[in-house]
Amino acid sequence: MIEVIPLGTGSALPSKERHYSATVVEHNKSLFLFDCGEGTQFQFLHAGLRPTRIEAIFITHLHGDHYFGLPGLLSTLTLLGHEKRLTVVGPQGLQAFLDSIPSRMKAHETSLDVNLIEIDPEAEYTVAYDSPNCQITSRPISHSVQTAGYRFQEKDRPGNLNVAYAKKLGIYDYTDYRALKEGIAVTNAQGIRIEPKEVVGPTHRGASFAYVTDTMPCEGGLKLAEQADLLYHEATFTEEHQQRAVQTRHSTAKEAATIAKEAQTKHLLIGHFSGRYKDTSILVEEARQVFKNTDAAEELKRYAIMDTVAPSEHLKP
Repeated sequence: MIEVIPLGTGSALPSKERHYSATVVEHNKSLFLFDCGEGTQFQFLHAGLRPTRIEAIFITHLHGDHYFGLPGLLSTLTLLGHEKRLTVVGPQGLQAFLDSIPSRMKAHETSLDVNLIEIDPEAEYTVAYDSPNCQITSRPISHSVQTAGYRFQEKDRPGNLNVAYAKKLGIYDYTDYRALKEGIAVTNAQGIRIEPKEVVGPTHRGASFAYVTDTMPCEGGLKLAEQADLLYHEATFTEEHQQRAVQTRHSTAKEAATIAKEAQTKHLLIGHFSGRYKDTSILVEEARQVFKNTDAAEELKRYAIMDTVAPSEHLKP
């Protein structure tokens, strides 16, 4: 299971109602942060999240409302004694930005073990982060500067082992149980080969989350959203201001919903709202005309995504 917590759902101009772009994915005991607008670390406090649990940070693009909170967060992590290696991923220019931090602060940051990865603007697909439990990939999306969208994919987990039935088949060693869970056949004392499918239940398919902002509707966003359990897609404007969306290379609520529908996404969260919309119901209503399972992202709310069980042969009792 993963939980998605929007920390900021506003757009470029400051707002009393919303914070700048930032969204957290919580997986097991680790946190993954997507964008880091000003005030993000304060939103961590309000959400009850410990910044020292951050494994990686993913910046979509170098517009201030998406990354100006990064220096402060890095400074806080240093003060808190963040010991893990921190991966920071973003477009070209992110390294230069961090290098431009005044030397006094920069020297203070050197105690952090940071692995900074700049995404190749020519790459159609990048594995930005990979671990035994999850993988985060990026694709270019269509904005006024180099921008990346991201997809968090929890890795599939093997099904449950029917230990009682395995024992009936003459398998008693825990190392054999481990092998079966890993998809490796074993042999019992009578020399009979036992296949994993005989004693291991259906695979647990990992949950998926796509983060697509700021962008016009584009192929990269569509691919990131493909069959995602949860899609966070910007919906800066309604169709009434579609011309303004084109000028600023953003999306309308209807366009976000169209992406969700075409990608066969399960659930759409819209965000990155223009400050002209004090009430987001008009955006939700527009999106639901195309894709019914749409909600406006609520800051600090937790959206849980459960893994699913893949079809498999029925296990004997």
